[in-house]
Amino acid sequence: MRIPAHSVCTAIRDDIVSGVHERGGRLTEELLARRYGVSRVPVREALRTLEAEGFVVTRRHAGACVAEPTEQEAADLLEMRRLLEPLGASRAAQRRTDAHLKVLRGLVRLGQERARQGNSEDLRSLGGWFHETLAQASGSPALTSMLTQLRHKIAWMYAADGPPDPVAYWAEHGAIVDAVARGDGERARTLTALHTEQADAGRRLRFGSGAARPVGTDRVRNSQHPVNMTSLRH
Repeated sequence: MRIPAHSVCTAIRDDIVSGVHERGGRLTEELLARRYGVSRVPVREALRTLEAEGFVVTRRHAGACVAEPTEQEAADLLEMRRLLEPLGASRAAQRRTDAHLKVLRGLVRLGQERARQGNSEDLRSLGGWFHETLAQASGSPALTSMLTQLRHKIAWMYAADGPPDPVAYWAEHGAIVDAVARGDGERARTLTALHTEQADAGRRLRFGSGAARPVGTDRVRNSQHPVNMTSLRH
């Protein structure tokens, strides 16, 4: 396939997250350039960016490879998200614009409609757009960027079950938007913290001894593997 040079980084990241490029697999510039229909220059730049984000590591005698995050690292990312998502919602209650509210309310209406129809694929996309918009409403580009990267990495490291009650799940989104609309930062923070914690309960590690186990188990939380700080850089 051929894609614009500026989109190479996004394409490689998406393929890592979806498993096209497996954990630990080599990422050869020549092969990637051929796959995405670009020269090796944008591929090289993309690999540098992805290494800074923690998706790629450079190994002696192997070159660029897909990173292999530890269980502890995966657990740390969830904890970071649990801290930052409520912060973003609280900031959004103070800084949101009418345009943000219009988009958030539209996503909630659409999410509730799809939940009643049982359309799980649409709900995943809508949920991502909702949280992306909520982060943007915080008025902090740095926070928005960090949350976006966390969501990408969590999607890479964890499989997720859909919510047991999608209608109630989207009612939670609606309650968060109501708090943001009223400028009630504390309630927006509290509701988002509860919502994020409940969502994490349905996640399962894709790798390691904690694979296929709920993320709240002691096996994940008490893992003693060293944390790879490279992947936590933004």
